[in-house]
Amino acid sequence: MKKAIILNASPRKNFNTAKMLKEAQKGAESVGAEAEYFNLYDINYKGCLSCFACKRKGNTTNCVCAVKDDLRPVLEKCVSADAVIIGSPVYFSYPTGEFRSFLERFLFPIHTYLVDKETGNLKSLRPKTIPVGVIFTMNCPKEMMERYNYPTILEDNVKCFNHVLGYSEVLYSCDTYQFIDYSKYDIDLFDEKEKAKVRDEQFPKDLENAYNLGKRLIEMQI
Repeated sequence: MKKAIILNASPRKNFNTAKMLKEAQKGAESVGAEAEYFNLYDINYKGCLSCFACKRKGNTTNCVCAVKDDLRPVLEKCVSADAVIIGSPVYFSYPTGEFRSFLERFLFPIHTYLVDKETGNLKSLRPKTIPVGVIFTMNCPKEMMERYNYPTILEDNVKCFNHVLGYSEVLYSCDTYQFIDYSKYDIDLFDEKEKAKVRDEQFPKDLENAYNLGKRLIEMQI
């Protein structure tokens, strides 16, 4: 049975990012995958500590970060998974710190400083290609996202997964409905009625895209 690991890098467990990820999980399960879901904010961990245990000659880390903390069991599952899907809201042009810390801990033990003499590319220690889907949710509308150059900034993260693990793709959900009750907050940059319209008309399409992402990654034959 194929396995998918779903990772929520948002502090909110039941809002936009989580809803997208849960649909991706359903998509993976619809084609027979066993899926596990983790809220990264519930796990006590830090980013790479630069111990370089994974780069020592003769190391036995087996592509898993040597630091024995609460994230390690999740990393072990990710290395053996058939697909990994991670989602994050966008804060000040970037994914959350938990997202970045996970990326460092997941990728660095698989990434190497060794050059393939035939291709000139850096070698990866991955046991197989691990397709990664990245979901970014954000309050800003699509045109604002493009004006602020978010695709270039955010997709640098996605490229890291592709470079080390062999395949990655990205899915955006823009102009999200951010608050349960807008009347309680100081905000006049966005029109709540327009936000509600996007929530009712566009967000269901975003959820469908997330479902298809989960399904597609499991069905890939790499």
